[in-house]
Parts: sequence; structure tokens; C-alpha cells
Amino acid sequence: MKLEIKVVPNAKRNEMKEGKVYLNAPAVEGKANQALVEFLAEHFHVKRRDVKIVKGIKSRSKVVEIAKN
Repeated sequence: MKLEIKVVPNAKRNEMKEGKVYLNAPAVEGKANQALVEFLAEHFHVKRRDVKIVKGIKSRSKVVEIAKN
């Protein structure tokens, strides 16, 4: 499954609303990307290795692929 999402770093808490993922991690040195992968893995009940950022590594708009096994 592929998702197009917008990431908002430095939020008060980690949550997903209306196609946006709010993360309390800063957008520094890939910390927000790592937090995004962990958040989505937990949200969709998959392992972290099954969540991949396909497009938008350095952008707030991202395409993420989630492999459900």
C-alpha cells in the first residue's frame, strides 16, 4: 500500500489527522523520518522494516510504502 502524506515535525504529540502526520521529532539529521517510520509501523501493526519512504526524504510531502505480510 502506498500513502501520500504530509509530515509536520516539532508537534506536541505524535498523531495522524486528515492526511497529515504530526511528529514531536525535529526535522534534523533524519530524526523526523525515523520517527515517521516508527509511528506508521505501530499505527498499521507492521514491522519497521516493512515501512519505506519512497519519495520525499528531505521534504514534508512524502510517499510511503507499507508492506503488509
